[in-house]
Amino acid sequence: MKYALVIPDGCADEPQPSLGGKTPLQAARIPHMDAVAKAGIVGEVDHVPASMPSGSDVGTMSLFGYDPLRYHTGRAPLEAAAQGISLGPDDWAVRCNLVTVLDGVMKSFTAGQVPNDTARTLIETLQRDQCGDPHWKFHPGVSYRNLLMYRGRGEASPFASDTDTTPPHDVTDQPVEKWLPKGQGSDLLRGLMQRSEALFADAAVNRERTARGELPVTNIWLWGQGKAPALTPFVERFGVRGAVITAVDLLRGLGRLLGWKIVEVKGATGYLDTDYAAKGRAAIETLKGDVDFIVVHVEATDEASHEGHADEKVKALEQIDHHVVGPLHAWLKSQGDYRIVVSPDHPTFLRTKTHSHGYVPFAMCGAGITPDSAATYDEAAAAHSSIHMPGYELMPMFLGRGRQ
Repeated sequence: MKYALVIPDGCADEPQPSLGGKTPLQAARIPHMDAVAKAGIVGEVDHVPASMPSGSDVGTMSLFGYDPLRYHTGRAPLEAAAQGISLGPDDWAVRCNLVTVLDGVMKSFTAGQVPNDTARTLIETLQRDQCGDPHWKFHPGVSYRNLLMYRGRGEASPFASDTDTTPPHDVTDQPVEKWLPKGQGSDLLRGLMQRSEALFADAAVNRERTARGELPVTNIWLWGQGKAPALTPFVERFGVRGAVITAVDLLRGLGRLLGWKIVEVKGATGYLDTDYAAKGRAAIETLKGDVDFIVVHVEATDEASHEGHADEKVKALEQIDHHVVGPLHAWLKSQGDYRIVVSPDHPTFLRTKTHSHGYVPFAMCGAGITPDSAATYDEAAAAHSSIHMPGYELMPMFLGRGRQ
């Protein structure tokens, strides 16, 4: 049997005045997601424990069937795995965003979607500045998403459980001072962030961006620190071979740690301009091989919320429905027994432009699933369901290994 999970990242939301009092899911034309709901069941799951920060690192770990309270160590180690960077027992990974802070306010957690070549130049500048310290090494990633590694050499750990950092996308349009790192090791992180501000102010690429009327990259923002997690491979846990399609490093890294195939798709950007149709085609082609289970992750809905654009969030949902859910479900139905589920990893509210805690809706149909009375896929339909459970219970249920 073939299985598919589609993740419209952060799509769960509140009713929006600009959408006539509807949530983006209710306002969007999503006939294929509604068809999954009509053919199967709709319910609510909570992927992010209240004691943990809301984010895709926690939410997707839960969505894949792993209790984050047990397995989660931090976001950055997952992204390190995506880049093939191994962590020793004394090593730490730290997420390194390139951001724009003007007059003490976070104007852009992406530095205006800084291009890869500019980002790499600035990360290399940082690394040259740190060449005298063997503990720290910067690694360029994609655009604003980069990494900083701390390589331990037998010394006491620089960080601890009280080391508190905040994702920059949770600080959009806010003064940054109260969100700077706190706790053990925060002086190290703050010092590096301050040093980057001085270095970037003199960078030629920044002068060029300012001259073109683009946002400058003012400094780095360090967060999401963690050590290497220990995850049981997915095939050992659930007995199916998996693959993931995503443009986001943390999903690639988590997939790699679970033993999944990482499917690269040309045109997948992790933003609103991603090639939705290419992702849908790649999902089908992957399932034609020796893979039992495909995950298709789309970041665009989350990005629209971070930018506060309700209309773009609706458009992204419609693109996911038309180009991913529709073709993938049609192909699965033509192949025999199958199951498909649609679920975000966490809510991301347009009102706050940040990730939030709380239940998100899922829709699931396929072999052995008895349909309920739901006719649409949205928050209201899920709230009326009898299914309300921790997120990590969804995967065993979906794969027929647990709750039905």
